[in-house]
Amino acid sequence: MGRLAEISTDAHPPVPPGPLVDSERRRGRGALSKRSGRYEKENREEIDDGWGSLEALDALKTNVHVEKPRTIVTRNDSPDIGFDRSINPYRGCEHGCVYCFARPTHAYMGLSPGLDFETEIFVKEGAAQLLERELSAPKYTPKVIAIGTNTDPYQPLEKRHRVMRSVLEALARAKHPVAIVTKSALVLRDLDLLAPMARDGLAKVAFSITTLDPRLARLMEPRAATPQRRLDAMEKLAAAGVPVAVMTAPIIPAINDDEIEAILTRAHSAGAREAGYIMLRLPLELRDIFSEWLVANFPDKARRALSLVRSTRGGKIYDPAFGKRMTGDGPYAWMIGRRFEIAAKKLGFSQSSMKLRTDLFEPPRRGPQQLSLF
Repeated sequence: MGRLAEISTDAHPPVPPGPLVDSERRRGRGALSKRSGRYEKENREEIDDGWGSLEALDALKTNVHVEKPRTIVTRNDSPDIGFDRSINPYRGCEHGCVYCFARPTHAYMGLSPGLDFETEIFVKEGAAQLLERELSAPKYTPKVIAIGTNTDPYQPLEKRHRVMRSVLEALARAKHPVAIVTKSALVLRDLDLLAPMARDGLAKVAFSITTLDPRLARLMEPRAATPQRRLDAMEKLAAAGVPVAVMTAPIIPAINDDEIEAILTRAHSAGAREAGYIMLRLPLELRDIFSEWLVANFPDKARRALSLVRSTRGGKIYDPAFGKRMTGDGPYAWMIGRRFEIAAKKLGFSQSSMKLRTDLFEPPRRGPQQLSLF
């Protein structure tokens, strides 16, 4: 099995390339290898023993694992994001976006942030019941819950498992505000819940659109909805009264950075009235996973792309510092920010984020209760 040429992604020597999986076996997947996670003591590699053993292997399939968490609402105190709580119905994501900053979380499960992240998916069973228990806590104070900030709640498995649907039903019953981020047109399935919630100021949806080029989208995010389907879904949600936003994220130097204005223009025409962007982030194992993909698909642009990434991170491939990790720093990052701001202002995007209501919240009842006297 062939190896990709190595390119330095930082001031330190690069991690050796992972064991590349045959292109036929990983058809429809984003990552190229099952690179081991940072907690593994051993690196595992498939090697042909001379008897054609690798040729007999089937195409990679998605395996579903049931996870039974003790809590479902995750808290954070990051100053870089506009919410302090979120829900992730799934761990891992079948969309296979090669740039996904959530990939390194699969290392916690002893799995590869590469191909395992998109083929070994954990379904959080009983998520809606856990949510109602947490919402009914006496000291719970309602604030917007963000869904889709880590892995996509409307990834293909949602059609069968309906975890997101059950969570949204619980939020609707409690009249609790929710902000959703997705790359999937499957969100339209839940329009019967989202439209009434939106009328009460309780829901909004953001679509991540990385490119308008269907070929590039297939390479970067192989199992996500095509860009046109996302725009169509955006238009239908907006027509139904659901506030819609567009995230031009991530912006990848030398790959999709020329599309900022075009994406914003198409999204505004489809009804989006808020917009945001995020520069490419390459934490932990994602550095080498993305580099493998970049060299394989854009060998003529790889060195320049990674050089520009380093220019936005103080010479490093990634800087997790608050205030910089989303937008980067330096001349190139400044230029991207100004281009985005000018285009968004020219098109008439809102300069502030729509505030959802919290005053309608009705805590779920905790088990059998006496009837209210008043």
